[in-house]
Amino acid sequence: MLTRRDWLKYTAAVGTALTLKSRLLHAQEIGPMITRRIPATGEELPVVGLGSSATFSDVADDENIAVVRDVLRALHENGARVFDTAPGYGASEEVAGQIVRELGIQDDIFWATKVNVAGRGGGRADPAAARAQIQRSFDRVGKDPVDLIQVHNLGDPATQLGILRELKDEGRVRYIGITTTNSNRYSEIAEIMRSEPIDFIGIDYAVDNREAADIVMPLAQDRGIAVLNYAPFGRTRLWRRVSGRELPEWAADFGAMTWAQFFIKYVAAHPAVTVVTPATSRPSNMIDNLGGGAGVLPDEATRRRMAELVDALPSA
Repeated sequence: MLTRRDWLKYTAAVGTALTLKSRLLHAQEIGPMITRRIPATGEELPVVGLGSSATFSDVADDENIAVVRDVLRALHENGARVFDTAPGYGASEEVAGQIVRELGIQDDIFWATKVNVAGRGGGRADPAAARAQIQRSFDRVGKDPVDLIQVHNLGDPATQLGILRELKDEGRVRYIGITTTNSNRYSEIAEIMRSEPIDFIGIDYAVDNREAADIVMPLAQDRGIAVLNYAPFGRTRLWRRVSGRELPEWAADFGAMTWAQFFIKYVAAHPAVTVVTPATSRPSNMIDNLGGGAGVLPDEATRRRMAELVDALPSA
């Protein structure tokens, strides 16, 4: 039986989703979804996509298929393409792969996954295990070639990047790359960017986490390497910092109507960033996030103002 409390929660959720939908449509009236070119080929991608760690992974692990389906449908129906996942994100890759096949949209999605079977602490990767993990990814998405596979968390690049190069040469992977979200390892990823023929990196970067902009992101521009941005909300850190605070009125000058769009537009405005991939398990949040990729982006002076505002907030 539907209680009054359940009804109020349901109608509030629907109202929020409709409001965010209208906000996104308003943003798109200002301009279409912003796209960025992959330097290696010139292929254009919408600047906001979907990540699948954190809450998305939790929902997939719970086998809440309907929720995952609604998030992926919101991604697809609102003009975005990039879905970033990994075998290490619980059931995310498997469940999402099942859904995109059911929806018949696997060819529309730019599927970015990862490989890492290296041991902890820099252990070597077993080539056979790496190839088996990659094959499972092919089987899950039902797409060959896969758009992008990256070595996850700098796991034994000598072995695993070598395998990815072979697969790219065979035409089974379109782009290859490597990721880290550990600032202590930025020097390592920078060395690989200088020495290896990679197409992408995945890196953490946010308005209160700007270290990657010192070396890694300028190097990506110099080397012609695309950048997938991870954790534009600082996982949940930025949400804690702005909890209970109103969005500044001047955010409307660059089309940010929510804090999510404020955070995403800050990241997307960096010229090195190709796609921002915030994770979410809610369709309304997916639509809200996509609004950060529509309309205009803040200029450099505004980005400094945005950073100063966040820096002045109490730490999470």
